[in-house]
Formats: sequence, structure tokens, C-alpha cells
Amino acid sequence: MPESSSKPVLVTCGLPYANGKAHIGHLRTYVPADIFARSLRKEGRDVTFVCGSDTHGTPIVVNAEELGITPKELVEIYHKHFDETFKQLGVYFDAFGTTDDPENHNRTLNIVNRLIEKDYVYPKNIEIAYCPKCNRFLPDRYVEGSCPHCGETARGDECDQGCGKHLEPGELQSPVCTICGGPAEYRQQEHFFFKLSKFSDYLMDYLSNDLGGTTNAINYALGWVKQGLTDWCITRNLEWGVKFPGHDDLVVYVWVDAPIGYIAFTEEWAAKAGDSWEKYWKNDGEIVHFIGGDITYHHCIFWPAMLKGADYSVPTAVVASGMVKIEDKKFSKTRGYVVWVGEDYLDHGFHPDLLRYYLASYTSHTKELNFSWHVLQEKINTELVAVFGNFLYRTMLFAFKNYGEVPAGELEPEVKEEIGKTLKEIKAAMAEYEFKKAVDCAMTLASFGNTYFQSHEPWSLIKKDRAACGNVLYNCLHLAKALCIIFEPVIPQTMEIAWKELGQEEDLHTALYSEALVPLKAGTKLAKPEILFTKLEDDRIGEMEEIANERVKAADAKKAAAKRNGKEPAKSEGMGPAEEAKPAENAGDAANAKEEEGKEILPLIEYEDFAKLDIRVGKVLLAEPIKKSKKLLRVEVDIGEEKPRQLVAGMASFYSPEELVGKYVIVLANLKPAKLCGVESNGMMLAADDGGEIVSALMPDKEIKPGSRIR
Repeated sequence: MPESSSKPVLVTCGLPYANGKAHIGHLRTYVPADIFARSLRKEGRDVTFVCGSDTHGTPIVVNAEELGITPKELVEIYHKHFDETFKQLGVYFDAFGTTDDPENHNRTLNIVNRLIEKDYVYPKNIEIAYCPKCNRFLPDRYVEGSCPHCGETARGDECDQGCGKHLEPGELQSPVCTICGGPAEYRQQEHFFFKLSKFSDYLMDYLSNDLGGTTNAINYALGWVKQGLTDWCITRNLEWGVKFPGHDDLVVYVWVDAPIGYIAFTEEWAAKAGDSWEKYWKNDGEIVHFIGGDITYHHCIFWPAMLKGADYSVPTAVVASGMVKIEDKKFSKTRGYVVWVGEDYLDHGFHPDLLRYYLASYTSHTKELNFSWHVLQEKINTELVAVFGNFLYRTMLFAFKNYGEVPAGELEPEVKEEIGKTLKEIKAAMAEYEFKKAVDCAMTLASFGNTYFQSHEPWSLIKKDRAACGNVLYNCLHLAKALCIIFEPVIPQTMEIAWKELGQEEDLHTALYSEALVPLKAGTKLAKPEILFTKLEDDRIGEMEEIANERVKAADAKKAAAKRNGKEPAKSEGMGPAEEAKPAENAGDAANAKEEEGKEILPLIEYEDFAKLDIRVGKVLLAEPIKKSKKLLRVEVDIGEEKPRQLVAGMASFYSPEELVGKYVIVLANLKPAKLCGVESNGMMLAADDGGEIVSALMPDKEIKPGSRIR
């Protein structure tokens, strides 16, 4: 995005799918988009930031049917959830609607009718999967089968397990109904297609010359256009959705009405603000889409073609994020590699700004982001606490104690130059969507502040020359002011506290970058500062890792049981991911469900699988608490080797160290080493639990030589 542009800017995010809870994968898109919008406002740009819930498509209908509620009721639950979660994270949209809003129904019909008028939509009789037992046509996620391209298991509209190609209705081989599990058959039915193939030349030129954003999005889309585009079926057999004009038995495909939500939400904003939505969608305003990399095709090919065909403005830039990993594992809700924003983060009292900082500063926006509790701890402790927080607190506390106000002074050229250089670098980084680079520049300025404070030794200077010390503090306080403005897009809630401690009455969130160079007013009263960032301790991080490990274990058991029963969890459709979680109103059966899950029998294994486990009898020689952890013990066990094995056991809630010493226990000896709360564990002490509060270490009923193997 050009730094010099003065055009109004519309910033959007790919819509969260309204049938599941918010997780860290969502925030990979929304937090950087919020940072970008805030930064543009600090440059004085006219910015509108919109988003909303993606509410149509088969997963919504399927999930609602399973829960015994209507699709509308399901959508309302999760729309409210996302709206509240975003606000907790400091992500504020000028409009946050739903694709089931009247504005979106009306705008979708307007665009579809316009495409029909211009002969870009045509009817065609095609083969549609039909279930004789359920007596219904099977759109998208109601049908599974084999991909015609690679042979892998695929769903009705996408080969999600194999080659990843989009599938048109009728392409799936050996179709099976996902409702009853019975075989489906193909029957002829009239559907409607968008002439995407007609836009190949236009898209090649648009992607090569006009579309800005990240190269990963543009290059990916160019590859698809070069392979050749086929027309898209834009209707489905559903009752829930936007009715296709003149056909009450059909709705438009979710990937038609979902992106049109961007326009509808802009209309909703304009109606409330008394502004114009046309300045973005009919004129030359800039449109910047922040999306996950997995929906690039839709935003860089299908969406601009549809807009061009209906005479609307096309996106100026598409910013695609890299994918997300959890503790070096591929992100997967069904396998337990997920971090839920609510129950795993906010509900445990972690500050929203810490996660915002992590997401912005971990890596380049287009690269893969790996969430790790230990890396979060390290970044917060060594950067926000040790560098930035240290500078703010020592500066403001010294000034408050010794002056009580901003002392008289002049902004030194060196300080002014450093701030000016930082502002220039941050604006350039934001224009390139390089949020890590911008944060690194801001942190460099904080390091400069620490060096400036330390080198001038105000604690000594105040004893010799109070006026000279005041000048040093004036420059430090001005740096603190500049840093509040610069860091506000990234950690807005914390910076608002620091801003008020500096005695600033202006709204920090509307303060421009240029104000970072406006001298502080001497005599401004200072408030007693508080420590803004505190260290994340080992025991807190250890507890979160333990929760994560338990989730993976439970997911593995659940997946094995599902495989045994011939069932697989439902996947997503639309802009956001589907979840298996039930809405809060129906969570009363959770305990019973968990109990039933614990009773499920795992699949049979071969003896060779069991033989891979090195399970031995061990004698506990030492057991002691791990500092700052309430649940873990460090245990040394003799398992027949030259030296005792060190294990970390989650037994502190059930055994005192004294109770374990001298006991014979069962140890899995060939488990890969792992670190818990900074202590390496080289094996696992086996225990049994009843799914409730009783946990018992496994022990032989008679004394036996340490190292004896379990066979």
C-alpha cells in the first residue's frame, strides 16, 4: 500500500464462521488487521474497518440439526461470542454484522441479478448427489466420497484431505450421505453457473499489475489462472441462505454471499455514520482484505471476477497470512492442537495485549506462526518486561518521586532524530504489511530509551544538578510519550494506562504518529506509575502446557473411537472454521459426554505395537517438588541402569514426596524426553485415574528387581 495515498481505506477480515468458538488461528488474521487499521488512522488516513459472521452453508445447517435448534439460533450464539471476544482482544470494528442481515440478502440479490442481466450466469442440468434413504439432494458437506483428481477422501466441494482442489457438484466419486452413512446416487437437477472462465484475461492483468498485498496471495492466484479457470456452480439445495432469484428451492453458494458481506457491512456502517459506502465499492477508495492463506483462491479470483462482472470496485490489496502451528504441530482442532482464546487464554487471566504482541512480533505475517507457551513466556519476559516495561517504569517512577510533574527541559536533537527515524521505519513496514518489522523498530526505540537513561545516570545527576537531571528526565518522558503512540496499535489497552500516567488528556487512540514529535508540556502532573508488564512464571506456563497435553490425549482417544465407529468430525465451509463444540446453552451434558468418552474402547493393536514400549519396574530413590509448580514432582527412579532416571510426574496433588520414596512403580522408559517447567523428564511414571478425583500410581504387588520389564 503506498504510504503517500490520501484515499479512504476500507479494511476487512475474512469472516469467522458462526458455528464454533474463537481460537488462536482466527487471531492470526484479525489482530494484524486491527493493528493495520489503527496504524493507518495514526497516519491521518480515513479508515473504515468492517467484518461480520459468516452464517450460511451446510455446516451451519448440519450442526443446528444435531443440536435440535434452528440455524438462526446457532448463528446468534456464535455471532455474539465472536463479537465479545474481539472486543476483549481490543479488536474494534466499525461494523460487525452477519451475512444473514437484510442488507446482505439485498446486496447479494442485487449483484446476482446484475450478473444475470449481463449474461455472466447461466442454467445447466448437472448431476447432484441424492440420498434415496433420506430423500434429499446432498449439497457440499452432506456428501463425501473419493476425489476424482487424487483419489483421497473428499467432501462435496473440496478435496480437503488430498490435493486441495475445489470440486463442483457431481465430481465426487463413490458418494456417501454423511447424514445416514448410506450410498448416494447422482440425479439430474438444474443449477446455475457463474462464467468465471470469461474473466481469465482480466484476472491475469489484474493480478499482475493492479492487485497489491502480499506476494504469497498474488502468486498463488496467478498459478491458478495460468492453469485455466472453469465456471463455478453458484447454487445449492438448502433452505438456509440467500434464495436464488426465482428459485425458492435453491440458495446461492456460501462463497457468493459471504464476501458480499463486506459490502453489506460497509452499508451498515455508512447508514449509522452518515457516510458513503459507494466511496469504496463504486469509486476509487482503497479496499484491503486480510485473510487466511487457505481462502486465497476465493478472494483473488472468484471475488474480483464477480465484482468486475457486476460493475463494483475490486480489491486494492489482499493480505494473506501464513498458517498456524501449535507447539510445532500442525494446527488441528480434532487432534487437540488448538488454543482457544477464551478457555485457554482469557479465562486464565492472561492479558489480551500479551497475545496481540506475540502475534505481531513472532514472525513475518506471511510465514508460518508457531504458538508455544514457552516462546510466549520468553518474548514477554525478555522484550515487554525487560526492555519496554523496564524503561517506562524506571523513567516514570523516578520522575514521579523526584518531580511529580514533567520537569522543564528541551528535546535533544539525538532523541528527536531517533523518534523520527523510528516513525519513518514503522510507516514503511506497515505499508508492506511487515508487522514484526514494525514492532522490532518500536522495541529498538525502547532500547535506545534504556541506554539514554542509564548513560545519563539521573540517580547521581539529581544530587549535583537538579535542572540538568530534569532535562534528562524530560527527554526520557518524551520518549515514553512517543512509545505510547507508536505501540498503541499493537498493545492498545496497556498503552492507554501509560498514557494517562504521563498526564496526557488527549485520546491516545486518535493521537497521530506526528504527535510523537510534539514536545511534552513541562509542568504536566504525573500519576504514580504501575508496573505494566509482569513476568510469566514457570509454574503458570507449566500448567498451560499440562492442559494442552491432556487435550491432545483426549483428542487421540476420541479420534480412535470415531475411527472405530466409522465416523469423522465435520469440517468447515465458508470463510471460517467449523467447530465440534456445542453452544453454551447446551453444555449441560458435557460431564456425561466426558464420562461416556472415557468408557470408549480403543481399537485393537498388533503385538508388535505393544512390543515397541519399554515398560519397566522402577524404585523411587528421590522425590521433590518442582519450584513454583503445584502439580509436578521431580522424581529419580532406579530402572536398572547405571544412573537413576529423572522423571517429571504430575503426582503432587495425590502423593507427598515422602510417600513415593522407596516405592516400586511402573515406568515407560523409551518415551522421548520432554521439558516441564524447565525440568527434563526422561520417561513417564504410569498411573490410573477413574476420570474423577482418584489417581493411583501403578505399583507391583511384591518387591521385584528394578529394571524388570513388563511383558
